[in-house]
Amino acid sequence: MISPTSRAILLAALGAPLALVLVALAPQAWPIGPAWAIAMAALIFVDGQMAGDTSQLKLATNAPRFTGIGAGAFAVLVRIGFATPHMPKTAEVALEASPLFDVTPTRREPTIEDGVGEAKFELTPKRRGEGRLEKAFVRWRGPLGLAWRQHEAALEHGIAITTDLGSIERYAQRLFSRTFIHGLKPMRDRGDGSEFDALSKFQQGMDRRLIDWKQSARHLNLLAKEVRAERNHQLAFAIDTGRLMCEPIDGTPRVDRALNAALMLAYVGLKLGDRVSFFGFDARPHLATGFVSGAGAFGQLQALTAKLDYSSEETNFTLGLSTLAERLKRRSMVIVFTDFADTISAELMVENITRLTRRHMIVFVTFRDEELETLRSVRPQTADDVSRAVIAHQLLHERDIVLTRLRRLGVHIVSTKIDQLGPELVRAYDELRRQERV
Repeated sequence: MISPTSRAILLAALGAPLALVLVALAPQAWPIGPAWAIAMAALIFVDGQMAGDTSQLKLATNAPRFTGIGAGAFAVLVRIGFATPHMPKTAEVALEASPLFDVTPTRREPTIEDGVGEAKFELTPKRRGEGRLEKAFVRWRGPLGLAWRQHEAALEHGIAITTDLGSIERYAQRLFSRTFIHGLKPMRDRGDGSEFDALSKFQQGMDRRLIDWKQSARHLNLLAKEVRAERNHQLAFAIDTGRLMCEPIDGTPRVDRALNAALMLAYVGLKLGDRVSFFGFDARPHLATGFVSGAGAFGQLQALTAKLDYSSEETNFTLGLSTLAERLKRRSMVIVFTDFADTISAELMVENITRLTRRHMIVFVTFRDEELETLRSVRPQTADDVSRAVIAHQLLHERDIVLTRLRRLGVHIVSTKIDQLGPELVRAYDELRRQERV
């Protein structure tokens, strides 16, 4: 596409008053005006052709496949290369992204050296989701500076916007090293595992039930078994993305805080050799990943969590948890992230969790409503304060009823402050894993 530059427009505009003056002085010179306009149009066309064909322009982008919300802006590099005989000295580059990003600046003018130029843009994610780079626009002037040669390239580069990945990984690594590496003893108690690991010489303080009498007789030395907790467990994260989970708590949607905790535990589980999957649902299931293993699969899980979008629909626990139960072919630890308002709205949730407990180990993760606890505990000053305290007490009492019913079913409850949700969930996983309740 060819368009005139500001220089060409100015020269064309200057020709109009000059032509009027000439016509006023010499009426027979009227063809000069149209000739000037035709000459300018021809020069613009020739200059645009000399600028080269857009097929000779090579464009490439360097951008990450996923980023974390709250981690700040990240750089996107747009590299352009010219193979035309008359290579421009500068060019203008603009980048268009999906509404999930703020792009700064709106335009760059990189210098072209040896036919290659680079433009750097800063993209800031606004919220979690599936963002993408949509288009790149490049234009450059011809040798005469009268015409713009413009090129528009479709990019369709997907960038998954997840939770703050760096903080999750750093905190999970610190938590992992404290809990599972530096604190391990050479010989664990039987309650910490029952899978055979190795034979070692029996020492004072070891459990006598672990003595292997047959091997001791063969080697003429008292030997005992070393045991460890089983590996290759299945961790299935069931994340509710319905209306209630998308409401903010302390400025952040509940589902984002749930994903923070889920990714933290997924990192630890993958490090320990377990298999992890994610399942998202609201009115219907909309994300079901297969089980992955190995620390290298953590990046894949991070990208997939961007598909857990916000929803305004009510959660269908019957359809969601029944679909999850059909996908689980062996006993698993199912970590359910959801929330409820009262006993009536939680009735279907409890009923479907009851079915899951017959075969799987259920960990129920919910959020402590600190706002209700504050309303209940604050000293009332007016009659309205008393009313609010009574209502808050009743709602918290109903939550306790639901959680008590789940505990009686054998469900492990994780209910803590929002800033401690991830560490508490990892501690619960550590405890259940050592007790071999998975």
